Amino acid sequence: MNEENVPARNERMFRAVEFAAMAHRGQYRKGTAVPYIVHPLGAARTLIELGCEEDVVIAALLHDVVEDTKFTLEDIKKEFGERVAFIVEGCTEPHHNNEPWEVRKKHTIEFLKTAPVDVLLVACADKLDNIRSTKIDLQNRGEVTWLKFHKGKVEQQWYYTELAKIFIKRSEGSVHSVLFQQLKDEVDCVFKR
Repeated sequence: MNEENVPARNERMFRAVEFAAMAHRGQYRKGTAVPYIVHPLGAARTLIELGCEEDVVIAALLHDVVEDTKFTLEDIKKEFGERVAFIVEGCTEPHHNNEPWEVRKKHTIEFLKTAPVDVLLVACADKLDNIRSTKIDLQNRGEVTWLKFHKGKVEQQWYYTELAKIFIKRSEGSVHSVLFQQLKDEVDCVFKR
């Protein structure tokens, strides 16, 4: 990274961290006392370490804001620009009039098969942070971990296995294939495949 770009990049990213922290204030990770902001920070960290562009990292920080808070895509667009809003929109699960879990997850799987690379990177970092959190919970709490989800271990295994397949398939020839492989490895570890 070019050192002269660090201050400007940090300023914009810190604004995104503050925005996400404010938006998710009072929220916690499912079934834990862990503040929710830890999750988007984890996804963003993964992408920073991978060397992703600033807009992609900022989108990771904000990826759940529209889905889980009062803020809109228009708010994100106004604060962080059109590209960030576009990536966040791609990572936002449509509510489809409260469709069942399976329908929403199948939609996500189908969408990721052709999603733009920037969206794919944020989605993968999101899922990677989620599965790593699940792995830690399993180590600390055991199988009771699955009770905190809307759907149990069998359904979660199906979903994450399908996601891993898509990311691996999409990684062919990608400079970011290491990220996609990390997700597959974590999924295999959690579900002992």
